[in-house]
Amino acid sequence: MKCDVAIIGAGPAGLTAGYELVKNGKSVIVLEQDAEKVGGISRTVDYKGFKFDIGGHRFFSKSNEVEDLWTELLGKDMLVRNRLSRIYYNGKFYNYPLKPINAFMNLGFMNTLWCVMDYGRSKLFPRKHERSLEDWVINHFGKRLYRIFFKTYTEKVWGIPCDQISTDWAAQRIKGLSLWRAIFHAFKPQNSSNKEAAIKTLIDQFRYPKFGPGMMWEEAARRIQSVEDSEVRLNEKVDRIQHSSGKVLAVQTSNANGTRHHQEADHFISTMPLRSLVRALDPSPPKAVFEAGEALNYRDFITVALIIDHPHSFPDNWIYIHDPAVKVGRIQNFKNWSPHMVPNDLQTCLGLEYFCFEGDGLWQMTDEELIDLGSRELKAIGILNNASVVDGTVVRVPKAYPVYDDGYKMHIQTILDYLREELANLQVIGRNGMHRYNNQDHAMMTGLLAARNILGQHYDLWSVNEDAEYLEEIGKDRMVPRKLNEGLV
Repeated sequence: MKCDVAIIGAGPAGLTAGYELVKNGKSVIVLEQDAEKVGGISRTVDYKGFKFDIGGHRFFSKSNEVEDLWTELLGKDMLVRNRLSRIYYNGKFYNYPLKPINAFMNLGFMNTLWCVMDYGRSKLFPRKHERSLEDWVINHFGKRLYRIFFKTYTEKVWGIPCDQISTDWAAQRIKGLSLWRAIFHAFKPQNSSNKEAAIKTLIDQFRYPKFGPGMMWEEAARRIQSVEDSEVRLNEKVDRIQHSSGKVLAVQTSNANGTRHHQEADHFISTMPLRSLVRALDPSPPKAVFEAGEALNYRDFITVALIIDHPHSFPDNWIYIHDPAVKVGRIQNFKNWSPHMVPNDLQTCLGLEYFCFEGDGLWQMTDEELIDLGSRELKAIGILNNASVVDGTVVRVPKAYPVYDDGYKMHIQTILDYLREELANLQVIGRNGMHRYNNQDHAMMTGLLAARNILGQHYDLWSVNEDAEYLEEIGKDRMVPRKLNEGLV
């Protein structure tokens, strides 16, 4: 079979690229290894009428083009939600973003004083070379606040010490945040409509699809499928990428039944994990490129969804669990994301998030053991009170988060140099495709620009920043945002 563009992966990046291409007259085949759902980690799972999200996906972007695309796809089915989130640490709940009285009462006078003094020390004597996440946070917040609000949770998420995590993670996820910005926000909350000034981690309002984020990507897939000669195929795992003479010729897929397909195209877009892409190349790449792929690491993810026989478990959208006494990292209350996520008013669905490595103790626990663990940890935190867990289910997500450890940039560069030289008609996009831990709006922007490159334009996908803005290089070390309608590279 032959089409204009073959896209590997039906997550936000791949489906955005596909939708942009079919709107501009290209035939597209999107190949998704999941047998049931599109959306990747942004899908919505339905368990006995209870819908839940894999991780909690806020729909907020500094890119008007991305916001407009969400509106184009779902229109009035996009709800506007007020954000409420807290941090649980040492038996107490802290509002996040910070609220001064709440933080002071929880920390106490002396601890607050020590935090302020420690912050002052970090400003007078900063760590000169910010080589790790630990260095970055201590320089911005001080050592005591780092230990309370950053260290435990971050190490739960990544499974490695903070001094082994690249500063790129902090720069990408909490860009622009400092203690003074956090305190200022505590007295004057951000207006979500002022996108230029907004710090994403502090926004107080966001949009969310009525029936969860999967609704967005199911609609994008439907629109691609409605175009003649274009398809979204589920249960199609790409295991071979055949290339020759400087370009990709075809990809081969397989499914659980052993059926294999051969898909030819003029252009290819990949959102599959970069390590998996390197492994699939046929012929195999040089040893240095293969070893660079093998050196990339990923963090895996488990959602334990528990049905609670109580109409209101807690008021938050989600709670960050910084306390080291429990394994759970974050708890989502999906009813508070959208009331349409639950089938009745008498019960609640909570999503407990566990970060792990595929094959470790958590990953190998049975569903029953994980549901029991989640129930016990809810009680330990004090969330259940007089309510009880009446049912539950488990979803495991491999390679959910690309890890920013030492050397990851060098490994990516080795792979990219090879791909650009030997597979000129292949573009990599999205979180795992680019090994960049980004939000879905960032992933979508890379999909949009990859599609436009195929349509004859010339964008550097690696110049899309963490705010989903396209950056143009000016001079040696300076990058500035550029609107897409103002021209190209």
